[in-house]
Amino acid sequence: MKNNPFTDDKDRAYIWEMLVERDIKAFVGQDWEMVANDFVVDGFTGIDAGKQHNIDTWELKYPSLESYQEEWLKQAKEFGQLDLVEDKEDALHRVTILQQIEIKDDFALLHKKFYGPIKQKDGTEINTDWQTLYRCRKVNGVWKICGFTGYIPLLQEENSISKIGKNLPKSAGQHKTAGPYSPVLEINPGKLVVISGQAAIDKEGNVIGDTIEDQTAYTLDNCSQQLATAGCSLQNVFKVNVYLKDINDWPRFNEVYKHYFQDPKPVRTAVESGLLMTLLVEVEMWAVKN
Repeated sequence: MKNNPFTDDKDRAYIWEMLVERDIKAFVGQDWEMVANDFVVDGFTGIDAGKQHNIDTWELKYPSLESYQEEWLKQAKEFGQLDLVEDKEDALHRVTILQQIEIKDDFALLHKKFYGPIKQKDGTEINTDWQTLYRCRKVNGVWKICGFTGYIPLLQEENSISKIGKNLPKSAGQHKTAGPYSPVLEINPGKLVVISGQAAIDKEGNVIGDTIEDQTAYTLDNCSQQLATAGCSLQNVFKVNVYLKDINDWPRFNEVYKHYFQDPKPVRTAVESGLLMTLLVEVEMWAVKN
């Protein structure tokens, strides 16, 4: 998401700018100097969870800021060599979510999450399905990063289509102008997870975003967060209901929506509907887990 959701909160707005906007711009530009002053040097540590739920496998991979800087630059260079179907900064903003920031006095705990695939021009995808807990503190009145635990897995099980119990029948088909959805899915026996309609509303009840693109991204991010509380992700979803204030926004909604799901995409229904406040879209989802 590209818009700062904390415009009315000075501390959280600064932290979001530091950990999302500035971090992404520096990473894509392979420019460590842009973010060097955002870190506390003394006592900095970084833990790598390795996308494993078993904490016994987690390791102190970055015992110093210097060791983390070396890895950061290595990953930035590798990312720079990728040939993506979209702008690199846009891609990272799309899969990055930072809505949960806990602040107590001069200390903060940040829940930064990554959802959804990044597509390359050769047809392959890079799946982002992890989260990072950042620890920050104020130093001389300025927020700094003092450590993190990264690559924490999102799901309780490995995220694979075969395990989450949905299958696209071999004979399934649809018309050539169909949007980014599956016509039919077979659902294996499992646990259903259903979320109520989500919209571009922050925790304070404020509507976020003036355009259908901004509201769609924020709405789908909210859906992701709700699903995560039940041990699911968007890849566990098999049914989506979409409510649009103006059905003419449908093509623009699809341009954002299609990046959030892997194949086979969920079945889906969309209708024009009156929505509360200045909302342009509302989305509800059904998911299944074994």
